[in-house]
Amino acid sequence: MLIAVTSDTHHGDKTGNVPSLLFQALGERGPDLILHAGDVTSHELLERLEEFAPVVAVRGNADRLSLPEEKVVEVGDVRIGLLHGHQFFSLNAQFLTLKALDMGVDVLVFGHTHRFYHDTYSVHGRRVVLLNPGSPTFPRMDSAGFAFLEINGENVRVERVRFW
Repeated sequence: MLIAVTSDTHHGDKTGNVPSLLFQALGERGPDLILHAGDVTSHELLERLEEFAPVVAVRGNADRLSLPEEKVVEVGDVRIGLLHGHQFFSLNAQFLTLKALDMGVDVLVFGHTHRFYHDTYSVHGRRVVLLNPGSPTFPRMDSAGFAFLEINGENVRVERVRFW
């Protein structure tokens, strides 16, 4: 299963434009699902993303949309946790790994920093993948872009997509 992962688009809040490179990549790759880790800020963007695949989104600190704070999505044998991250004092790897264990997920997708992050940790005999796809519109000390998650059984592969 191929999952597109994005965050911090701030559409309608800070920008009226989302890079066409995002939509182009979605059209070319044809994901089965799209995850948005918050700060969507407009229903219009969610509707546009729905043209490519079903969307699961959570609420970020800039959102006024009626979205959940956290969500767990099951994809085959893999449980994916989705949250924005503004709720927490620290977004360091140790804290996020413990949050993933608390949620009972294998992959924790988060946003808020507008910077790509990906790593895998082993805690108490469990593997936890952390992923922040960054921002396609307002990266902070990083390249604009998003990510794909490819799930095959229990195997999880992350692919970063940079726009430039």
